[in-house]
Amino acid sequence: MSEPGTALPRAAASAPGPTVSFGFNLGKIPDQGEDSDPILRIGRDLALLAVFDGMGGAGGTVYETPDGPRTGAYLASRVARDVVERRMVELLEPDWYLDGRAAAEDLRRSMRAALLERLEELKAPKSGLRSRLLRALPTTMALVALQRLQPGGDRWAGHVLWAGDSRAYVFDADGAHQLTTDDLRDPGDAMSNLRHDSVVSNAVSADTDFEVRYRRVELEAPFLVVCATDGCFGYVRSPMHFEHLVLAHLRDARSADTWSAGLQADITAVTGDDAAMAALGVGADLRELKALLGPRLTTLETEALAPLDAAVDAVRDAEAALEALRRREAETTAEVWQAYKPGYERYLHQSDDETVPEGPRAVSDAVPGGAAGPAGAGAPEDLAEPAPAEAGSPPAPAHAPAPEAGASEEGPPTGGATSDAAGRSAAAEGDAAPPSEEAPGGAPTDGSAAS
Repeated sequence: MSEPGTALPRAAASAPGPTVSFGFNLGKIPDQGEDSDPILRIGRDLALLAVFDGMGGAGGTVYETPDGPRTGAYLASRVARDVVERRMVELLEPDWYLDGRAAAEDLRRSMRAALLERLEELKAPKSGLRSRLLRALPTTMALVALQRLQPGGDRWAGHVLWAGDSRAYVFDADGAHQLTTDDLRDPGDAMSNLRHDSVVSNAVSADTDFEVRYRRVELEAPFLVVCATDGCFGYVRSPMHFEHLVLAHLRDARSADTWSAGLQADITAVTGDDAAMAALGVGADLRELKALLGPRLTTLETEALAPLDAAVDAVRDAEAALEALRRREAETTAEVWQAYKPGYERYLHQSDDETVPEGPRAVSDAVPGGAAGPAGAGAPEDLAEPAPAEAGSPPAPAHAPAPEAGASEEGPPTGGATSDAAGRSAAAEGDAAPPSEEAPGGAPTDGSAAS
């Protein structure tokens, strides 16, 4: 491998160089898209392609310009694009190897200076709001500079420079290969980055430090290079689906223009963002690219998309079946409840003055013989309270003895006797009571009232 900055060997050019190319910029809002037009410059032994995605969240500040109000993201992507194109055209020479790391530092300084100058021209008041997410004129960049290693040869040096989460890819007979690493605060692989949105950790801007990253790869023609902003690849189901998107439209294309138009239509249908892409085929024309990448498309559809789509279809069918079961459950619950509800709510819909149906009586209010007795007469005998005893009299037995044969029927009652009957009984037995002694003055000595 030759050292950067050394002269390229001279030889007669015979192998074809860049042959098929296209670029597009799709704005969600006409004339307000925050991606810039891509860079796409082609020579026999050199090529340059790049995309820039103005960061609308971090650069949402609106500035007044001669063309009307523009966001910082809109302005940043265009300022960076113009600076990078100018500097790379100066740095890329057909007879000298590019010093990629020096070029990365050159681009960093040049973009920073140009963005600062543009910010001063806007005369924007300084915001008192401080946030790690807010930046002045922020944009991403993904760039590939191609340099043929030997004129007439098939080997090319790919100088990959980037900042942020826009991407560069190379497609060959083995499939799609990502050349850039997403600059994210919570980095993951391409699949996890699709499913878990993370904040960009390194982006070009006027007021924060940033780095232009660099990677060098060697490529053997024929191949296809693609640079794309996240509006192109960030809304498909998987990285495999993005590869399929590119290759399927290549298979169906009659020209580079129809290839580009098919891609634009499908990306517009699914994306939620602005989308820009630059594509360049090297070492093969459209027909040869189809022949090169056609078998890969078949393998991709059989080994990747078919099982993925089957799994997705199974989940969708299961979710549909589950939703049907939930509806049936709700219907069954409603039917059963409507049948159960009237009895359950029998007393809830009755007004306060309505008579509640009388239930069975627990205890009869009648006494034996049909005569109405005093209160409590219906209680069982063993629960009736005995009459209080006279002072000085012996306690009554719990149960009176049965009368003897020949006894008068007018003897003392055994149950609820009146006080008069009790008095007559006491008189009959009066001879058992001793006469009371009288104290002087005729007062009884036991403190009882005189008769």
